[in-house]
Amino acid sequence: TAGTGSECTVASVVIDSQKNEKYAINDPLLIPKVAVLNPTYLVELPPSLIATTGMDALTHAVEAFIGHSNTKKTKKDALDAMKLIFSNLYIAFKDQSLESLEKMQEASYLAGRAFTKAYVGYVHAVAHSLGAFYHVPHGLANALILPIVLKKYDKSIYKKLKIIERETQINNLITTIIELDKKLQISCDFSSIIKEEDIPLLIKHINKEVYPLYPVPKYFSDKELMEIFQELKERK
Repeated sequence: TAGTGSECTVASVVIDSQKNEKYAINDPLLIPKVAVLNPTYLVELPPSLIATTGMDALTHAVEAFIGHSNTKKTKKDALDAMKLIFSNLYIAFKDQSLESLEKMQEASYLAGRAFTKAYVGYVHAVAHSLGAFYHVPHGLANALILPIVLKKYDKSIYKKLKIIERETQINNLITTIIELDKKLQISCDFSSIIKEEDIPLLIKHINKEVYPLYPVPKYFSDKELMEIFQELKERK
């Protein structure tokens, strides 16, 4: 797939099925010296996987850019990845053209290079909790959580959103993501998946992941995380 950017990250994801936990082991030794990106491997990938893994790459780029651990290089990589995704993801989903798939691989690589140094944030933490508890596919979760979390960040990311919109030549990033989800036919009835009694445990899982590791634009209270889950359950 063209989504994780794992060929250039320090992270390896581990699932503990007994504890319903999903977490990362990070080590620079996990980064290979050489990575070969061959788009022919993606030609027969189902369109739904092209869509959700592509949105995973977009989430990597956006979260890396809006966080507080950026360098000049990570910001450039994140922006370049976003430009490629907005220009090529729908084409790859619709036509599976070799050129668009190649561009999505490049985007995934650049986004991976950005977030392995600048980290991710609450979108991934929420997605990891849903993946651990309910086995929701990671890219699918990221695609639908991303606009909700960006709205919740509010003024803390206003200036950075304006930079993204200017550099990618889109009018409104949050609206664009929501519309892209629809074009890519990404949807999920979370109201039938997320159990109310599990939400306190989900929030605990999120806090445990975010607080020691992620340089997020702002930290959410448990009440704000509860609101994110409620909005997610209302979205179709």
